Amino acid sequence: MKKTISLLAILFAIHTYAQDSLNVTKINYNFNTGLTASQDTIPQDNNYSSLSNQSKNTSTNSPSTSFSGNIQNKSVDKSTSPYEWKWVRDGIWTGVGIGASAYGLILIKNKDDLPLAERDKFLDPVKLQEEIDNLPFLDKWVAGNHSENANSISDIPFALSFAAPFAFLFDAEINDHTGQYIGLYIESLATTAAIYTITAGLVDRSRPYVYDNSGDTTDDRRFKNNGQRSFYSGHVAATATATFFAAKAYSDFNPDANGKVFIWGGAAVLPAAVGVFRMEAGQHFLTDVLLGYVLGAGTGILVPELHKRKNENIDIYPSSGTSFNGDSYNGMAFRYTF
Repeated sequence: MKKTISLLAILFAIHTYAQDSLNVTKINYNFNTGLTASQDTIPQDNNYSSLSNQSKNTSTNSPSTSFSGNIQNKSVDKSTSPYEWKWVRDGIWTGVGIGASAYGLILIKNKDDLPLAERDKFLDPVKLQEEIDNLPFLDKWVAGNHSENANSISDIPFALSFAAPFAFLFDAEINDHTGQYIGLYIESLATTAAIYTITAGLVDRSRPYVYDNSGDTTDDRRFKNNGQRSFYSGHVAATATATFFAAKAYSDFNPDANGKVFIWGGAAVLPAAVGVFRMEAGQHFLTDVLLGYVLGAGTGILVPELHKRKNENIDIYPSSGTSFNGDSYNGMAFRYTF
């Protein structure tokens, strides 16, 4: 399902971006209509004698209409995007991200189950408590958590986050550059996916439910390879990328808009909610959630920022001369034109 959604998003991005560059034909028509009157239509009053005499020199009482048409090819008027999109650069970037993600998924699939030699410490109550005591203090309280209900609930805000950027397509400024906007969104998600999958595929860390020795979690589930990829939270990272990307892009397209604080607030709350449910479900520790949050939010903000247009008002250039004290100097000068 996720692969299908990603494919549809890519196709939609290509289609809409192509539409952005289309020209439309604008047709301007000018109509000038005049009606001249004969002498019969003018009262024979002395006050109108001059007008009557003038009308004799005109044509008949039939209407005359002049028509001129002007057909021009003009581009559709639209707002200026704060971003630059280059098909070669960004195509390679996105392609590498998707390819790296595929490689990371292979690493995850081929991860080994928890070795038999290490299972004893999770089966013996005394050794298990020692393992919990050795965890970072931020993570100790999460060890042993297990909730299928919380695991299912976490998928709800996770799914909603992917739709959040599309809601901003109703904004007129963003809608003028739909293809570019969606392209940057996919590029951001591909970057996050690449970092996460490769990390999760290479790093072994037991999930919190592996520490559950109550019998509610079966040993088969505890010791399977899926239980060894707690580091770090991919759900939180992907959610943060989506929501912070939407907030960042909206702010860049609408720098003077009111209510941006609420948009940024929503962007911060949604991945945090996912993180809470993931910990409650026993899927990740707090440090896994925090790292996923930072990396995801960072990607959602940095990818659009790196694509921003250069500020033409700023100029940096080498400078040299003589100071007021008569000393010579060489350096760099910074100039901002208002």
